Amino acid sequence: MQALQAVLLSLSMAKAQRKKASKKGLILRKASAMFREKGFAATSMRDLAEAVGIEAASLYNHIRSKNEILEAICFDVANIFNTNIEMTDGSNLNTIAKIESLLRFHIRQMIENYEEVYVSDREWKHLDEPYLSNFQLQRRNYRKRFASIIETGIARNEIRKIDAPTAVLIMLHAVSGIESWHRSKAKISAQELEDNMVMIMTDGLRKQS
Repeated sequence: MQALQAVLLSLSMAKAQRKKASKKGLILRKASAMFREKGFAATSMRDLAEAVGIEAASLYNHIRSKNEILEAICFDVANIFNTNIEMTDGSNLNTIAKIESLLRFHIRQMIENYEEVYVSDREWKHLDEPYLSNFQLQRRNYRKRFASIIETGIARNEIRKIDAPTAVLIMLHAVSGIESWHRSKAKISAQELEDNMVMIMTDGLRKQS
């Protein structure tokens, strides 16, 4: 009897944890949309509670503060991008193929996870310390890692001689411009957008034969 009660208690706790995780995921999605639309500073916890459909007091059962929400959004996105560049850089692809893979990943994230990526790119300056410094460091290290891939390609004579940090800056700013694609009423398909952007950006890197 005690064993059965223990199993039931365990199942009940697991269900409660899944429900809490699901609710937190909903909060993060709603917060991402509101932070993008209104900005982090202009969004209140009361606004967020209304969007989620719960009382403002109940919101604190799932999240401690608005800043904690921003931290979760920013670092979740950072982890996804860092994991991808680690895998891509360690692959056997040639340099152009690595860059194309990174660009396609960036573009797809900006299309499929637009709200979260937008917030992590535009609202991160509202992070509190020590998260602010940590996130700034991750951004710098990511750009350096991307630039080092280009520099390796230059050394291997696979890419024309260019300033790698400048190339990374241009490419990442171009991808952030996908915001205008989301707002456009007469836009090309996501696949066309991806293919066009990758072609334009990688063609400028290729070593001329």
